[in-house]
Amino acid sequence: MLTGKQKRFLRAEANQMKPIFQVGKTGVNDNMINQIEEALEKRELIKVSILQNCLEDKRTVAEQLSNGAQAEVVQVIGNNIILYKESEENKHIQLP
Repeated sequence: MLTGKQKRFLRAEANQMKPIFQVGKTGVNDNMINQIEEALEKRELIKVSILQNCLEDKRTVAEQLSNGAQAEVVQVIGNNIILYKESEENKHIQLP
């Protein structure tokens, strides 16, 4: 579980990032979760965009993604979700 200070740090890190995944009207599927897991292993911190045609609530989508990829939801802001998972081989983010 992330502390408030760690979440603030990660939000600042993600501020300039562009979303690398988009969730559309089909919602979250296993293939998307696998790709997000791989991206989190490489980057540790990613941003996911929720398109306007997505039928599910953004908090539900964030929960599905974090549970599926065993990642932490740093923030849900607007139509973006910021996810963090500590990498096992590519550690480059030092949490405070």
